[in-house]
Amino acid sequence: MSTHFYGEGNIGSAPEYREFANGNDQPNRLLRLNVYFDNPIPKRDGSYEDRGGFWAPVEIWHRDAEQWAGLYQKGMRVLIEGRAVRDEWEDADENERVTFKIEARRVGILPFRLASVTLSEKPASGEQAPAPV
Repeated sequence: MSTHFYGEGNIGSAPEYREFANGNDQPNRLLRLNVYFDNPIPKRDGSYEDRGGFWAPVEIWHRDAEQWAGLYQKGMRVLIEGRAVRDEWEDADENERVTFKIEARRVGILPFRLASVTLSEKPASGEQAPAPV
């Protein structure tokens, strides 16, 4: 089961990058983000109350996932577009578990809590991008 998902939230931990062998082809690359999708409700005093927020793993499958692993950071505000997927699995005690994850098509960085942004030119084919300073 899956359904379209569109949500805004904060990355709760450092991104997790993995590669999976794919025969003789390029490996499949996965970047996993743990995101808290909040639901801020305005209060009369001008502040906000979070009602009904939830944590969800966000998976980004893409050839550039390794480079993006250094881009996304804990606490960063992101906008996720993708699909919610029901994930069934068994725990160590062989109990059946059901969770939901988000398979992202797009992940946008929202400009909240950012100190600065540095843009660099795209490296020519075969060159390494310069390390951030």
